[in-house]
Amino acid sequence: MATIVAGPGAARHLADFGAQVTKVEPPGGDSIRRLGWTPEGDPDSYYWKLVGRNKELVTLDLKTEVGREALLGLVDDADLLIENMRPGKLEALGLGPEELLARRPSLVILRVTAFGQSGPYADRPGFATLAEAMSGYAAISGDPGGKPQLPPVALTDEVTAIAAAYAAVTALWHARETGEGQVVEINLLEVISQIMGPLPSASAHLGYEQPQLSGGIPYSVPRGSYRCSDGKWVAQSNSSDRLAARTVALLGYEGDPRFATNVDRVANRDELEAIMVEWCSQRTRDEALAELEAADVAAAPVYTMAELRADPHAIETELFIEVDGIVQQRPIARLSKTPPQVGKAGGPQAS
Repeated sequence: MATIVAGPGAARHLADFGAQVTKVEPPGGDSIRRLGWTPEGDPDSYYWKLVGRNKELVTLDLKTEVGREALLGLVDDADLLIENMRPGKLEALGLGPEELLARRPSLVILRVTAFGQSGPYADRPGFATLAEAMSGYAAISGDPGGKPQLPPVALTDEVTAIAAAYAAVTALWHARETGEGQVVEINLLEVISQIMGPLPSASAHLGYEQPQLSGGIPYSVPRGSYRCSDGKWVAQSNSSDRLAARTVALLGYEGDPRFATNVDRVANRDELEAIMVEWCSQRTRDEALAELEAADVAAAPVYTMAELRADPHAIETELFIEVDGIVQQRPIARLSKTPPQVGKAGGPQAS
Protein backbone atom coordinates (compact mmCIF):
# COMPACT_ATOMS: atom_id res chain seq x y z
CA MET A 1 0.00 0.00 0.00
CA ALA A 2 3.02 2.29 -0.30
CA THR A 3 3.79 4.79 -3.06
CA ILE A 4 6.79 6.37 -4.78
CA VAL A 5 10.14 4.78 -3.74
CA ALA A 6 11.02 3.82 -0.15
CA GLY A 7 8.06 1.58 0.74
CA PRO A 8 7.59 0.03 -2.69
CA GLY A 9 11.37 -0.33 -2.90
CA ALA A 10 11.38 -2.48 0.24
CA ALA A 11 8.71 -4.70 -1.32
CA ARG A 12 10.75 -4.91 -4.53
CA HIS A 13 13.79 -6.20 -2.64
CA LEU A 14 11.63 -8.84 -0.96
CA ALA A 15 10.02 -9.77 -4.28
CA ASP A 16 13.45 -10.24 -5.86
CA PHE A 17 14.11 -12.98 -3.30
CA GLY A 18 10.87 -14.85 -3.79
CA ALA A 19 8.23 -13.03 -1.76
CA GLN A 20 4.80 -13.04 -3.36
CA VAL A 21 4.06 -9.32 -3.45
CA THR A 22 0.72 -7.74 -4.32
CA LYS A 23 0.94 -4.04 -5.08
CA VAL A 24 -2.28 -2.21 -4.16
CA GLU A 25 -2.69 0.93 -6.25
CA PRO A 26 -5.33 3.64 -6.01
CA PRO A 27 -7.44 4.54 -9.04
CA GLY A 28 -5.09 6.46 -11.32
CA GLY A 29 -2.10 4.41 -10.22
CA ASP A 30 1.02 5.06 -8.19
CA SER A 31 2.46 8.44 -9.18
CA ILE A 32 5.90 6.88 -9.68
CA ARG A 33 4.48 5.56 -12.95
CA ARG A 34 4.75 9.16 -14.16
CA LEU A 35 8.05 10.04 -12.47
CA GLY A 36 10.97 10.59 -14.82
CA TRP A 37 11.66 9.06 -18.20
CA THR A 38 9.39 6.61 -20.00
CA PRO A 39 10.05 4.10 -22.79
CA GLU A 40 8.78 5.21 -26.18
CA GLY A 41 5.12 4.37 -26.54
CA ASP A 42 4.76 3.32 -22.90
CA PRO A 43 3.08 5.58 -20.31
CA ASP A 44 4.93 3.98 -17.39
CA SER A 45 8.32 5.28 -16.29
CA TYR A 46 11.59 3.37 -16.08
CA TYR A 47 11.44 3.99 -12.33
CA TRP A 48 8.14 2.12 -12.17
CA LYS A 49 9.55 -0.71 -14.26
CA LEU A 50 12.20 -1.15 -11.55
CA VAL A 51 10.19 -0.52 -8.38
CA GLY A 52 7.19 -2.50 -9.61
CA ARG A 53 9.07 -5.54 -10.83
CA ASN A 54 8.08 -9.04 -9.71
CA LYS A 55 4.78 -7.75 -8.28
CA GLU A 56 1.17 -8.69 -8.87
CA LEU A 57 -1.06 -5.65 -9.26
CA VAL A 58 -4.52 -4.75 -8.02
CA THR A 59 -6.39 -1.44 -8.03
CA LEU A 60 -8.54 -0.65 -4.98
CA ASP A 61 -10.33 2.50 -3.90
CA LEU A 62 -9.85 2.34 -0.14
CA LYS A 63 -12.31 5.17 0.36
CA THR A 64 -15.08 2.70 -0.51
CA GLU A 65 -16.37 -0.20 1.53
CA VAL A 66 -15.77 -2.56 -1.38
CA GLY A 67 -12.14 -1.48 -1.58
CA ARG A 68 -11.55 -1.85 2.14
CA GLU A 69 -13.15 -5.28 2.25
CA ALA A 70 -11.01 -6.39 -0.69
CA LEU A 71 -7.89 -5.19 1.11
CA LEU A 72 -8.88 -7.04 4.27
CA GLY A 73 -9.27 -10.16 2.17
CA LEU A 74 -5.65 -9.74 1.07
CA VAL A 75 -4.57 -9.21 4.68
CA ASP A 76 -6.17 -12.52 5.68
CA ASP A 77 -3.47 -14.39 3.76
CA ALA A 78 -0.61 -11.92 4.21
CA ASP A 79 2.57 -12.06 6.28
CA LEU A 80 3.45 -8.41 5.76
CA LEU A 81 1.66 -5.16 4.96
CA ILE A 82 3.73 -2.16 3.83
CA GLU A 83 2.24 1.34 3.95
CA ASN A 84 3.59 4.88 3.85
CA MET A 85 0.59 7.11 4.43
CA ARG A 86 0.87 10.08 6.75
CA PRO A 87 0.39 9.07 10.39
CA GLY A 88 -3.28 8.56 11.19
CA LYS A 89 -4.44 8.03 7.61
CA LEU A 90 -4.45 4.24 7.86
CA GLU A 91 -6.44 4.47 11.09
CA ALA A 92 -8.89 6.90 9.48
CA LEU A 93 -9.65 4.25 6.86
CA GLY A 94 -10.48 1.74 9.58
CA LEU A 95 -7.32 -0.18 8.72
CA GLY A 96 -5.12 0.72 11.69
CA PRO A 97 -2.72 -1.77 13.31
CA GLU A 98 -5.18 -2.58 16.11
CA GLU A 99 -7.84 -3.67 13.63
CA LEU A 100 -5.43 -5.49 11.35
CA LEU A 101 -3.68 -7.41 14.13
CA ALA A 102 -7.01 -8.39 15.65
CA ARG A 103 -7.93 -9.88 12.31
CA ARG A 104 -4.53 -11.49 11.63
CA PRO A 105 -2.37 -11.69 14.79
CA SER A 106 0.77 -12.82 12.94
CA LEU A 107 0.77 -9.86 10.54
CA VAL A 108 3.83 -7.60 10.35
CA ILE A 109 2.90 -4.01 9.52
CA LEU A 110 5.75 -1.95 8.08
CA ARG A 111 5.10 1.79 8.32
CA VAL A 112 7.42 4.05 6.31
CA THR A 113 7.28 7.81 6.90
CA ALA A 114 9.45 10.88 6.59
CA PHE A 115 9.69 11.71 10.30
CA GLY A 116 8.00 8.86 12.19
CA GLN A 117 4.58 8.16 13.65
CA SER A 118 5.00 10.69 16.49
CA GLY A 119 6.82 13.91 17.27
CA PRO A 120 6.32 17.54 16.20
CA TYR A 121 6.99 16.83 12.52
CA ALA A 122 5.05 13.58 12.17
CA ASP A 123 2.15 15.14 10.27
CA ARG A 124 4.28 17.11 7.83
CA PRO A 125 4.44 16.07 4.19
CA GLY A 126 7.92 14.74 3.62
CA PHE A 127 10.28 13.51 0.95
CA ALA A 128 13.90 12.40 1.16
CA THR A 129 15.04 15.93 0.30
CA LEU A 130 13.84 17.18 3.68
CA ALA A 131 15.59 14.39 5.56
CA GLU A 132 18.81 15.03 3.64
CA ALA A 133 18.61 18.72 4.52
CA MET A 134 17.85 18.20 8.21
CA SER A 135 20.27 15.33 8.81
CA GLY A 136 23.39 17.39 8.20
CA TYR A 137 24.11 15.58 4.94
CA ALA A 138 23.50 18.58 2.67
CA ALA A 139 25.41 20.97 4.92
CA ILE A 140 28.68 19.04 4.56
CA SER A 141 28.33 18.37 0.82
CA GLY A 142 29.85 20.58 -1.83
CA ASP A 143 32.80 22.94 -2.03
CA PRO A 144 33.98 25.10 0.87
CA GLY A 145 31.84 28.21 1.07
CA GLY A 146 29.43 26.91 -1.55
CA LYS A 147 25.74 26.20 -1.21
CA PRO A 148 24.71 22.96 0.54
CA GLN A 149 24.41 20.13 -1.96
CA LEU A 150 21.57 17.61 -1.98
CA PRO A 151 22.27 14.21 -3.52
CA PRO A 152 21.26 14.18 -7.20
CA VAL A 153 19.48 10.82 -6.83
CA ALA A 154 16.82 9.52 -4.43
CA LEU A 155 19.56 8.45 -2.02
CA THR A 156 17.62 8.34 1.24
CA ASP A 157 14.59 6.71 -0.38
CA GLU A 158 16.70 3.92 -1.83
CA VAL A 159 18.68 3.33 1.37
CA THR A 160 15.45 3.38 3.39
CA ALA A 161 14.05 0.70 1.09
CA ILE A 162 16.98 -1.56 1.95
CA ALA A 163 16.76 -0.79 5.67
CA ALA A 164 13.00 -1.34 5.66
CA ALA A 165 13.34 -4.73 3.98
CA TYR A 166 15.88 -5.75 6.61
CA ALA A 167 13.63 -4.55 9.45
CA ALA A 168 10.63 -6.35 7.98
CA VAL A 169 12.52 -9.64 7.67
CA THR A 170 13.61 -9.33 11.30
CA ALA A 171 9.97 -8.98 12.37
CA LEU A 172 8.86 -11.75 10.03
CA TRP A 173 11.39 -14.10 11.60
CA HIS A 174 9.94 -13.31 15.02
CA ALA A 175 6.41 -13.89 13.74
CA ARG A 176 7.43 -17.21 12.23
CA GLU A 177 8.92 -18.34 15.55
CA THR A 178 6.15 -17.06 17.83
CA GLY A 179 3.05 -16.37 15.75
CA GLU A 180 3.15 -12.76 16.96
CA GLY A 181 2.90 -9.93 14.50
CA GLN A 182 3.99 -6.38 15.26
CA VAL A 183 4.31 -2.86 13.93
CA VAL A 184 7.66 -1.89 12.40
CA GLU A 185 8.31 1.83 12.04
CA ILE A 186 11.05 3.28 9.86
CA ASN A 187 11.52 6.85 8.71
CA LEU A 188 13.71 8.72 6.27
CA LEU A 189 15.32 11.07 8.79
CA GLU A 190 16.48 8.26 11.08
CA VAL A 191 17.84 6.22 8.17
CA ILE A 192 20.01 8.97 6.73
CA SER A 193 21.15 9.87 10.24
CA GLN A 194 22.68 6.37 10.34
CA ILE A 195 24.73 7.27 7.27
CA MET A 196 26.33 10.17 9.13
CA GLY A 197 28.54 7.73 11.06
CA PRO A 198 30.51 9.33 13.94
CA LEU A 199 29.47 12.92 13.18
CA PRO A 200 26.66 13.07 15.79
CA SER A 201 29.13 11.86 18.44
CA ALA A 202 31.79 14.33 17.35
CA SER A 203 29.26 17.15 17.49
CA ALA A 204 27.86 16.16 20.88
CA HIS A 205 31.17 15.52 22.64
CA LEU A 206 33.69 17.69 20.83
CA GLY A 207 31.59 20.48 19.37
CA TYR A 208 32.91 19.44 15.95
CA GLU A 209 30.89 20.33 12.87
CA GLN A 210 32.30 18.95 9.64
CA PRO A 211 32.94 21.62 7.01
CA GLN A 212 32.40 21.25 3.28
CA LEU A 213 35.44 19.43 1.91
CA SER A 214 34.68 19.06 -1.81
CA GLY A 215 33.90 15.39 -1.42
CA GLY A 216 36.59 14.79 1.17
CA ILE A 217 36.11 13.36 4.63
CA PRO A 218 38.00 14.63 7.68
CA TYR A 219 39.69 11.36 8.67
CA SER A 220 40.99 10.21 5.25
CA VAL A 221 43.60 12.22 3.33
CA PRO A 222 43.93 12.38 0.40
CA ARG A 223 40.36 11.51 -0.46
CA GLY A 224 38.25 12.91 -3.26
CA SER A 225 37.98 13.26 -7.00
CA TYR A 226 40.89 14.61 -9.03
CA ARG A 227 40.95 16.02 -12.54
CA CYS A 228 43.45 14.53 -14.98
CA SER A 229 45.18 16.13 -17.94
CA ASP A 230 42.60 14.77 -20.41
CA GLY A 231 39.73 16.35 -18.48
CA LYS A 232 38.62 13.03 -17.00
CA TRP A 233 38.54 12.33 -13.28
CA VAL A 234 39.74 9.70 -10.84
CA ALA A 235 38.60 9.05 -7.26
CA GLN A 236 41.03 8.05 -4.56
CA SER A 237 40.72 7.18 -0.86
CA ASN A 238 43.15 6.45 1.98
CA SER A 239 41.24 5.29 5.04
CA SER A 240 43.96 2.96 6.28
CA ASP A 241 47.56 3.77 7.21
CA ARG A 242 48.91 1.02 4.98
CA LEU A 243 47.17 2.27 1.84
CA ALA A 244 47.95 5.88 2.70
CA ALA A 245 51.66 5.07 3.03
CA ARG A 246 51.63 3.55 -0.46
CA THR A 247 49.89 6.62 -1.86
CA VAL A 248 52.35 9.00 -0.19
CA ALA A 249 55.25 6.96 -1.57
CA LEU A 250 53.75 7.02 -5.06
CA LEU A 251 53.44 10.78 -4.85
CA GLY A 252 57.17 10.98 -4.01
CA TYR A 253 56.91 11.89 -0.32
CA GLU A 254 57.81 8.64 1.42
CA GLY A 255 59.32 9.40 4.85
CA ASP A 256 57.97 12.95 4.95
CA PRO A 257 57.01 13.52 8.62
CA ARG A 258 54.05 15.70 7.56
CA PHE A 259 52.36 12.60 6.17
CA ALA A 260 53.65 9.81 8.41
CA THR A 261 50.44 9.04 10.31
CA ASN A 262 46.76 9.69 9.85
CA VAL A 263 46.94 12.47 12.45
CA ASP A 264 49.81 14.04 10.50
CA ARG A 265 47.99 13.75 7.19
CA VAL A 266 44.81 15.30 8.59
CA ALA A 267 46.83 18.16 10.13
CA ASN A 268 48.48 18.78 6.74
CA ARG A 269 45.40 18.15 4.60
CA ASP A 270 45.78 21.16 2.33
CA GLU A 271 49.40 20.37 1.44
CA LEU A 272 48.73 16.69 0.68
CA GLU A 273 45.58 17.38 -1.27
CA ALA A 274 47.43 19.96 -3.37
CA ILE A 275 50.14 17.39 -4.13
CA MET A 276 47.52 14.88 -5.24
CA VAL A 277 45.77 17.46 -7.41
CA GLU A 278 49.05 18.35 -9.12
CA TRP A 279 50.06 14.70 -9.58
CA CYS A 280 46.79 13.84 -11.35
CA SER A 281 46.87 16.97 -13.49
CA GLN A 282 50.11 15.75 -15.09
CA ARG A 283 48.63 12.43 -16.23
CA THR A 284 45.71 11.24 -18.29
CA ARG A 285 43.09 9.28 -16.43
CA ASP A 286 44.34 5.99 -17.83
CA GLU A 287 47.94 6.85 -16.90
CA ALA A 288 46.99 7.88 -13.38
CA LEU A 289 44.90 4.76 -12.83
CA ALA A 290 47.65 2.52 -14.13
CA GLU A 291 50.14 3.96 -11.64
CA LEU A 292 47.66 3.96 -8.77
CA GLU A 293 46.67 0.35 -9.41
CA ALA A 294 50.32 -0.70 -9.75
CA ALA A 295 50.95 0.84 -6.32
CA ASP A 296 48.05 -1.24 -4.94
CA VAL A 297 46.09 1.70 -3.56
CA ALA A 298 42.34 2.40 -3.62
CA ALA A 299 41.44 4.27 -6.79
CA ALA A 300 38.78 4.19 -9.48
CA PRO A 301 37.66 6.17 -12.50
CA VAL A 302 34.78 8.61 -12.06
CA TYR A 303 32.33 7.10 -14.50
CA THR A 304 29.23 8.24 -16.27
CA MET A 305 26.43 5.67 -16.24
CA ALA A 306 27.26 4.69 -19.84
CA GLU A 307 30.89 4.09 -18.86
CA LEU A 308 29.85 1.91 -15.94
CA ARG A 309 27.58 -0.20 -18.14
CA ALA A 310 30.48 -0.74 -20.54
CA ASP A 311 32.98 -1.62 -17.82
CA PRO A 312 34.26 -5.22 -18.10
CA HIS A 313 33.73 -5.89 -14.39
CA ALA A 314 30.13 -4.68 -14.54
CA ILE A 315 29.55 -6.85 -17.61
CA GLU A 316 31.12 -10.01 -16.22
CA THR A 317 29.37 -9.74 -12.85
CA GLU A 318 26.04 -8.77 -14.44
CA LEU A 319 25.67 -5.61 -12.44
CA PHE A 320 22.78 -4.74 -14.75
CA ILE A 321 20.19 -7.12 -16.18
CA GLU A 322 17.56 -6.83 -18.88
CA VAL A 323 13.97 -7.40 -17.81
CA ASP A 324 11.22 -7.30 -20.45
CA GLY A 325 13.59 -5.31 -22.64
CA ILE A 326 14.41 -2.81 -19.87
CA VAL A 327 17.95 -2.48 -18.49
CA GLN A 328 17.92 -2.20 -14.69
CA GLN A 329 19.92 -3.08 -11.60
CA ARG A 330 20.30 -6.72 -10.62
CA PRO A 331 18.96 -7.74 -7.19
CA ILE A 332 21.00 -6.33 -4.37
CA ALA A 333 22.59 -9.52 -2.97
CA ARG A 334 23.83 -12.89 -4.20
CA LEU A 335 22.71 -15.98 -2.29
CA SER A 336 24.33 -19.34 -3.05
CA LYS A 337 21.36 -21.54 -2.08
CA THR A 338 18.38 -19.29 -2.81
CA PRO A 339 19.46 -16.86 -5.52
CA PRO A 340 17.15 -13.99 -6.42
CA GLN A 341 15.00 -14.21 -9.54
CA VAL A 342 13.57 -11.39 -11.63
CA GLY A 343 10.58 -12.49 -13.65
CA LYS A 344 9.04 -9.30 -14.93
CA ALA A 345 9.31 -5.55 -14.90
CA GLY A 346 6.61 -3.34 -13.40
CA GLY A 347 3.54 -3.79 -15.57
CA PRO A 348 0.46 -1.83 -16.57
CA GLN A 349 -2.07 -0.89 -13.92
CA ALA A 350 -4.73 -3.49 -13.17
CA SER A 351 -8.25 -2.51 -14.12
